[in-house]
Amino acid sequence: MKQSLFESRHQPQWQAFAEQLNQLEQGKAKASDMAEFPHHYRRLCQHLALAQERGYSSYLVDPLQQLALRGHQQLYRHRSQLTANVLGFILAGFPRLVREQWRFVLIASLLFFASLVGIALLVYLFPDLIYSIVSPQQVAEMQAMYNPNASRLGRAAERASSEDWMMFGYYVMHNIGIAFQTFAAGLLFGLGSVFFLIFNGLIIGAISGHLTDIGYGQTFWSFVIGHGAFELTAIALAGAAGLQLGWALIAPGRLTRGESLRLAARKSVQMLCGVMIFLLIAAFIEAYWSSTTTIAPWVKYLAGAALWLLVAAYLTFAGRVSHAPE
Repeated sequence: MKQSLFESRHQPQWQAFAEQLNQLEQGKAKASDMAEFPHHYRRLCQHLALAQERGYSSYLVDPLQQLALRGHQQLYRHRSQLTANVLGFILAGFPRLVREQWRFVLIASLLFFASLVGIALLVYLFPDLIYSIVSPQQVAEMQAMYNPNASRLGRAAERASSEDWMMFGYYVMHNIGIAFQTFAAGLLFGLGSVFFLIFNGLIIGAISGHLTDIGYGQTFWSFVIGHGAFELTAIALAGAAGLQLGWALIAPGRLTRGESLRLAARKSVQMLCGVMIFLLIAAFIEAYWSSTTTIAPWVKYLAGAALWLLVAAYLTFAGRVSHAPE
């Protein structure tokens, strides 16, 4: 292809790319513009490679090289900003948000952990109570999963031989399903979140009380103590995010309920993003650490206690320094 034909065919694309670059460099670009920018950049690089391969004049190649260089700088500058924003949220934004919403967090934690501990004690003292909360089939399955003779703890018979990475995926989907259910139910004026917080607390507590009563306490508690720091905390925080939605509907103040809900959703969705991070960590620990039987229980207890302290310290102190990343 002759240089003149190549140039006339693609000149409008290069001009559009140059205008987009100007907008990005001046900080005036829209988010939708940035979404298409990598595609336009790759196309320009292809045109530059063709121009160089075909030996076109420097009159054409040099401007394309300048556009490619400017595009490269903008592409990776925005990528680094995204990475910085994500790290800033993890290291400071999320724990700050949890502390800011401490009232909802406190209420959700009391509902979840009080029901869990309370029913665990009752089932331990009155063993037959377990069958009023959990079906006999589920009880039998739990007993098989935490049998001291099991090759992998916390896995049903049909999943006992699954590879750890497959179980990681299973735990992620299962835990995220519970958390999202607890969060989204807050749209029922908060009552849905209250229900699922108490319901999940009763189920987990009843199972823990039963397994402790029948002598499976060591295998069960050594299994859950590690990932439980992230998983149980995440469930409570998901409930707190749901309660925030419910309260926005119950007490919108001078705003309409729609506007109040929209404003509350900004923070509650951010809270849910932090919950997802916690659940990913929990699923990784559960698949690769908690389920193994080659590690002594006392080691798991020490590691689990350290993880609980780490979560508490993170939510309490992270992001308090004024110059922490935003």
